[in-house]
Amino acid sequence: MERTLPIFVKKTMTIKSEQLIQDLIERTRININQAEKFNSLSTEKLNWRIEQGSWSILECFEHLNLYGDFYIPEIKNRIESSKTLPKESFKPGFLGNYFAKSMLPKEKLNKMKTFKDKNPIGSGLDKRTIVRFINQQEQLLNLLDKSKEIDLNKTKTAISISKWIKLKLGDTFRVVIYHNDRHIVQANKILDEKKPTHNNV
Repeated sequence: MERTLPIFVKKTMTIKSEQLIQDLIERTRININQAEKFNSLSTEKLNWRIEQGSWSILECFEHLNLYGDFYIPEIKNRIESSKTLPKESFKPGFLGNYFAKSMLPKEKLNKMKTFKDKNPIGSGLDKRTIVRFINQQEQLLNLLDKSKEIDLNKTKTAISISKWIKLKLGDTFRVVIYHNDRHIVQANKILDEKKPTHNNV
């Protein structure tokens, strides 16, 4: 599903915090709707893969769940411990903006190396994987709402790939949600590949 990207994701610039949060809320709601659509498919279809070694639809969702297991508690803890007041504008950090932009879906998805502990291939998954994803997204919506009460610039979070790097909360939200967008697009591409020769639901 193609989306019109706000101009602030194209280069580092200042945006109203309210506008950023609203964009991320809308993206998350779309991802929930997409997940519910996938949940209506058969387990067989959800576990189908284009070729050996590629991910199935359920493995795309499980990959996102594994990241959610880290980021949702991390974001929640940082929001609850933040003593900052909300600021009208958000300015992406250099590194945070780079990570966020690299996650955005492209017409032809570029391959990205997946850390072993976040690679779900061969996990033997069922529809509970999608239910877990939807639950995580509901939590994310709640955190986005709570983030309106603090400064998205000064509140910072750890990231999953390094304990030494911290990102602005606004950028962390962007990285997580754009990453969700990316793999929802991937799941739809898998579904499109299956349609021509497999008509079962």
